[in-house]
Amino acid sequence: MSLSKLFVVNLSVDTLSSVPARPGTWSRSTSRTRSFVGFSRLLNQVTGGESQCLDVDGIGHEGVAMAADLDEMGTTEARTVRAVYRRAGDQLVEVGLDQLSVEEVAAGQPVREFRWYRGRKHYSGWYHAASTGRLVAYESRLELARILLADFDPGVVKIAAQPFQLIGPDGDRLRHHVPDLFLVHADGLVTVVDVKAPSRMKDSKVIAQFDWTRQLCSRRGWVYETWSGAEPTVVENVRFLAGYRRRRLLEVSLVPQVLETARCQSTIGGIEAALAAKYPTEAVLPVVLHLLWSGDLLAELRAPLSRATSIRAAA
Repeated sequence: MSLSKLFVVNLSVDTLSSVPARPGTWSRSTSRTRSFVGFSRLLNQVTGGESQCLDVDGIGHEGVAMAADLDEMGTTEARTVRAVYRRAGDQLVEVGLDQLSVEEVAAGQPVREFRWYRGRKHYSGWYHAASTGRLVAYESRLELARILLADFDPGVVKIAAQPFQLIGPDGDRLRHHVPDLFLVHADGLVTVVDVKAPSRMKDSKVIAQFDWTRQLCSRRGWVYETWSGAEPTVVENVRFLAGYRRRRLLEVSLVPQVLETARCQSTIGGIEAALAAKYPTEAVLPVVLHLLWSGDLLAELRAPLSRATSIRAAA
């Protein structure tokens, strides 16, 4: 029996109640593996520049300069592509892509407004990310699943959703696109993510959009990732552990004892049993699950979590 059934008291107080993981694949320009859950890394070079503030309500505009670029160029260049983003103070800013500030985008707001209406097929909401201490918007539960994995990754330090709109030439057309996620890693790497349902990954228009965005990210030294899902069991385990991501809701004084006990007990249930004489399960188990979330304890997440799950302390 899984822990989610055995232990009903989940400390989540936000919109994590349901993340239907869909089978699929994720594709990156480069990748390497991390223990138990795969993530990728690349060396990133970040540039800065001057920005131009916009006193406009929308972002779907086409300038005279951009039209000239289309006439003169058939290839995508970062210097001819514009990026519109929304600062933390809700101010829209337009800059050249080569001048886009990573720090301002990561600290900003979604560039487009979310819409809620009756009969809408997608489920939108806000997720409180433990890695950043900020709310992150999502426009579908598939996006929420990718945000959960990013928040679980100890290498990710900043997460922004719908971070900017790209406007630039793509052959003989002017393309507009808003990526889904913008991830900043502790080592300086930036990953731009587009989330799409598996059924749309082979659509020719979607592929063309992916190719264009990948070229632009490459010119900034960023990783570009297209994501359509991960192993359902991994996503469900991470979703469940996310309910215990807030350290302040735990009996923090038990953390040292749980970590020490984990050095001689090899399962979740073994830690509970070893501490049962002193502390109740309802105090110990949330600490164990939080430490799995934080990476202080490690487990195989490709199988459902249970009291029989093998764990070990991180090195």
